[in-house]
Amino acid sequence: MSKPIIVVAVGGNALLQRGEIMSCENQQKSIAQTASSLAELSKDYRLVIVHGNGPQVGLLSLQNNAYKDCPPYPFDVLGAETQGMIGYLIQQGLNAAIEDRYTTTILTRIVVDENDPAVAEPSKFIGPVYTEEQAKQLAEQNSWIVKPDGAHWRRVVPSPKPQEVLEIRAIKDLLEKEHLIICGGGGGAPVVEKDGAYVGFEAVIDKDMTAALIAQQIGAEHLLILTDGTHVCLNWGTPDEEKLENVSVEQMKQYNFPAGSMGPKVDACCQFVKETGQQGHIGDLTCALEIIEGKSGTHIHQ
Repeated sequence: MSKPIIVVAVGGNALLQRGEIMSCENQQKSIAQTASSLAELSKDYRLVIVHGNGPQVGLLSLQNNAYKDCPPYPFDVLGAETQGMIGYLIQQGLNAAIEDRYTTTILTRIVVDENDPAVAEPSKFIGPVYTEEQAKQLAEQNSWIVKPDGAHWRRVVPSPKPQEVLEIRAIKDLLEKEHLIICGGGGGAPVVEKDGAYVGFEAVIDKDMTAALIAQQIGAEHLLILTDGTHVCLNWGTPDEEKLENVSVEQMKQYNFPAGSMGPKVDACCQFVKETGQQGHIGDLTCALEIIEGKSGTHIHQ
């Protein structure tokens, strides 16, 4: 009998600590810690890993802008680049921590709707953090849109909802063969259908929403979103902060969370739970096993 499936969405902090230099060495160090946490889970579950790419895709875009002789590459191509780069680094980390499993990265295309209202309201943070003054200066120079991200400011780009996973059959086939799969990286490379073919679209898809869609389509028992906090909190960062532990979808709908950070994580879990009747979990990336065992994290149910 096959092991149950968990889709694990790992945020940018699984790859890089906030404010840290975006070096390859720093990312390898963070991935090693994440891999050891996931190794424990892999003993009892088949894992499908979806990762973020906000800092990395922003870095590639900045590097792009530095070479003025070449027109900037579009975000779907930069997203595909990050899938290869980060997928490789995660594969290396997982293979060091888990010796007896094939690990495969699938370059994943995600169909979006070019008329999605989110296209007109950019909300997806990418790239490094800036002071407000730096951010507004760069926005003016580069025709960016910038918004506050906690105490800092960052660039934002459109983030339409994922509609279809084009490589879903490949993901299912490799799961049946017990591969540990990395897919939907950075939310996937966004494409739209035109004249019977798929063409790239200028956006960065939220990886948590893509993880929820993949989890739904492959029959996962759990959607686990790993971030840099142990719980979803109400009134986060204030004296009235309150941890949420076991919460229904209906209860979650009563609360408002920031669109650029916790909001998509909560929305993704609620969507997965509503569509499948299974459980969604949000917690700290060092506590993957403890979260699934119910010893840590926020758990969302019907």
